Amino acid sequence: MTSPRVLVGRSAMKILLWRPAIWRGLLAAVLLATVWGGPLQAQDAKLVYTLYADGLACPFCAYGIEKQLFAIEGVAAVETDLKTGTVTITMRDGATLDEPVARTAVEAAGFTLRGFERAGGLE
Repeated sequence: MTSPRVLVGRSAMKILLWRPAIWRGLLAAVLLATVWGGPLQAQDAKLVYTLYADGLACPFCAYGIEKQLFAIEGVAAVETDLKTGTVTITMRDGATLDEPVARTAVEAAGFTLRGFERAGGLE
């Protein structure tokens, strides 16, 4: 019985480089990884909420409301827009935010919650 021939070095590279099927497969893999990003990432499950608060006027106000909102379990990120009076909250994977909990945090910071919206529609 003879052993199979093992290609090494330049011979192997020549064969690999001249096989169109290999290039098509590599190109398809690169394109899929770029466009699709592989398996669904955990970040796809994160919920985003927008709060509308009255009284947000300065960076110190933003700090106060963000501090209260970060204290809520499951909050991953908080961004405040002083011009529009909105606060965007991103939750950790699988975590949700209820309006009463958000209202309590906003009022504890000294502001009035006038709107609560989940990304994609009103809650």
